[in-house]
Amino acid sequence: MADNRTTTLYVIAYDIPDDRRRTKVHKVLSGYGHWTQYSLFECFLTEKQYIQLRQRLERHLAPGKDSVRFYPLCATCQGRVETVGSPKPVEPELFIV
Repeated sequence: MADNRTTTLYVIAYDIPDDRRRTKVHKVLSGYGHWTQYSLFECFLTEKQYIQLRQRLERHLAPGKDSVRFYPLCATCQGRVETVGSPKPVEPELFIV
């Protein structure tokens, strides 16, 4: 049975100069989406997941030094994503066995 919760595609970019903090942020983001380029993830998130992710990331960031940006894409914009060299972002299918 598929999960019917509404999700939004977020493109999440980060700029973190410290290797240790950057690695921690990368690991957190890996649990929510797909690493598509250096310092860039694509995540399909429910509103609840978005809030949880932000809270988890804030624990690892140094204010004034680190930056994480969330770019939500509406369904129309998502359909207009153009990619050269790799596939477009696709929401993973959830299968419960």
